Amino acid sequence: MAVDELDTRILRLLLEQPRTSVREYARILGVARGTLQARLDRLERDGVITGTGPVLSPAALGLPVLAFVHIEVTQGHLDDVGDAVAGVPEIVEAFSITGGGDLLTRVVARDNAHLEDVIQKLISLPGVVRTRTEVALRERVPHRLLPLVESIGRVAKERSG
Repeated sequence: MAVDELDTRILRLLLEQPRTSVREYARILGVARGTLQARLDRLERDGVITGTGPVLSPAALGLPVLAFVHIEVTQGHLDDVGDAVAGVPEIVEAFSITGGGDLLTRVVARDNAHLEDVIQKLISLPGVVRTRTEVALRERVPHRLLPLVESIGRVAKERSG
């Protein structure tokens, strides 16, 4: 789906001021509330906007250890292992990947002993051949989308202008 300059301005506002009302967004952008709502509805329908809930910090919830666990899966069992991994609450994300391993998971834990318990749980799942774990030491670039949205907005403006 192509986004235009107004879409990127809307997205930027949503990222910078997530608790503002639709009426206030419309005022800031200088567009009618109906126009803004139609754009928001389209962006949601097209999958550009995927959620509106709060962003939670696992560390603040008592899970400060972050690790990336690569899981090698027995051929033909990727879906089964993927379903089983979804049942492990400490796994906050999982992706099918190419390269070394079949799944890459993002795991949070209270401490290293808890992380080891989670890894042992993963190793015991049917279809898991082996795991490889990398512990994150420090976050260098927090999850962010604003620079990407700004870049897309510049391109959209160049194309329209």
